[in-house]
Amino acid sequence: MADEEFPAALAAVKEYEDLERRMSDPAVASDPTAIRKLGRRHAELGVIVSAYRRYASTRDDLEAARELAGEDAEFAAEATRLEGELSKAEDALRTALIPRDPDDSRDVIMQIKAGTGGEEAALFAGDLLRMYSRYAEKRGWTVALQSENRTELGGVKDVQVAIRAKGSPSPQDGVWASLKYEGGVHRVQRIPVTESQGRIQTSAAGVIVFPEADEDDDEIEIDPKDLKIDIFMSSGPGGQSVNTTYSAVRMTHIPTGIVVSMQDEKSQIQNRAAALRVLKSRLLAMKHEREAAEAADMRHSQVRSLDRSERIRTYNFPENRIVDHRTNYKAYNLDQVLDGDLQAVIDSDIQADEAARLEGRR
Repeated sequence: MADEEFPAALAAVKEYEDLERRMSDPAVASDPTAIRKLGRRHAELGVIVSAYRRYASTRDDLEAARELAGEDAEFAAEATRLEGELSKAEDALRTALIPRDPDDSRDVIMQIKAGTGGEEAALFAGDLLRMYSRYAEKRGWTVALQSENRTELGGVKDVQVAIRAKGSPSPQDGVWASLKYEGGVHRVQRIPVTESQGRIQTSAAGVIVFPEADEDDDEIEIDPKDLKIDIFMSSGPGGQSVNTTYSAVRMTHIPTGIVVSMQDEKSQIQNRAAALRVLKSRLLAMKHEREAAEAADMRHSQVRSLDRSERIRTYNFPENRIVDHRTNYKAYNLDQVLDGDLQAVIDSDIQADEAARLEGRR
């Protein structure tokens, strides 16, 4: 198949090589903002370039083997093998060329809130927090606690964390690329520690995930006049004061009504900066979701619903079973999943999403 049938791949190679030249410029290399943006795009294009180079190399090898096949039976056999390899390389290149979610390489902000079920729901929310923390650890990511409201029994009423990768990961290895599927209602079925009759109870927790904006991200501009900022004392479990200084910050974005509270940093200035970054991240997520809905092309995900009230998963403790209701994934290793072995569940979402997007391009 001629290169002309993959013009998008050729354009990606050209842009990729241009980016490498720009990134080697000392003036660019010394600018953290510029190098981060260029590095993110370089990583995104790298997936396409790698797939294209494999395709081109296999194609060239096949042509050479065919030329020699009439003289040597071994080359005829090699040509047959390479025909199969070329078909696989073409499929991989077509998949790589499917437009990705532009936020895939970004880090994320995750919020977990106890839903229906009282103390049991709060305990389950704590289980989810541990599950995502363990999963992040296995992926080599960091988890930074931004705010937390725990119960007397150690459950979580609500918690917010930033989950971040190290360096500039390729899009498929970005935090958002995996965790964007986690938003929605998570349901648990088990016997609560507070249940004296041994009856199984159904509770729920809600998870909200959105890509984290860079501190200097120019895609979102916030007018200081649109902000209402309140300062208050940080508090611990049950509302008990944990310090005597007014360092916690509550930031309200007046046009949208979004409220962000931050109290886990050491100073008011740090809490204000962290709150502003979370606010910018939420506005960025709203902007991208609005664009996706208006364009009707679901830039983000065919599996990740924009409806955060959707029940996406059930965790059944008596049967040690986990079910993802969007992909019909089912497994009986709930204990391992809650210990961070979440990849197989997430892979079912990624595969369903890629299949839907590939079908949409045919």
